Amino acid sequence: MKEQLSPMMQQYLKTKEEYPDCILFYRLGDFYEMFFEDAKLVSKELELTLTGKECGLKERAPMCGVPFHAADTYVDRLVKNGHKVAIAEQMEDPKLAKGLVKREVIRITTPGTVLTGQSVSEESNNYIMCIFYAGGGYGLSICDVTTGEFYLSEVKSNAELVDEIYKFHPSGLSCVILRYIPF
Repeated sequence: MKEQLSPMMQQYLKTKEEYPDCILFYRLGDFYEMFFEDAKLVSKELELTLTGKECGLKERAPMCGVPFHAADTYVDRLVKNGHKVAIAEQMEDPKLAKGLVKREVIRITTPGTVLTGQSVSEESNNYIMCIFYAGGGYGLSICDVTTGEFYLSEVKSNAELVDEIYKFHPSGLSCVILRYIPF
């Protein structure tokens, strides 16, 4: 199927494969476009019109888009709903490009990495947290990427861990669970 797609759609899918857990905002001129499953999801969540684009297959690829100058508003809404968004930007002037315009993901926005004013409250922090388990205890690192605040903590029990999570209420969380191997 992939071989039948237009070169632009092949480029889109290659980028999407690198960021499968993200909604891909793919720059095409004055718009960021979403295709296939991303387009269906975004059109429902943001109440955008779902259209289609010729892609080399019998059926048109589902598509929806937003103006590039207003993208942050749409990204903020998706992130507030728990999604990760990858922004693929045109890396060369389309008028000067020979063949397909080169594109690269320049930014990934998650609930813990939101830095724009609309999504960040001045009254509260926007923490991300990493939990590391080894040897019967937990190590925690907590950071607010908007202010630079950074904390480290160590707790021994599940109850203390839950207390720390509730205390900081992180918008992003990752866990690393390793078997403790003494040196």
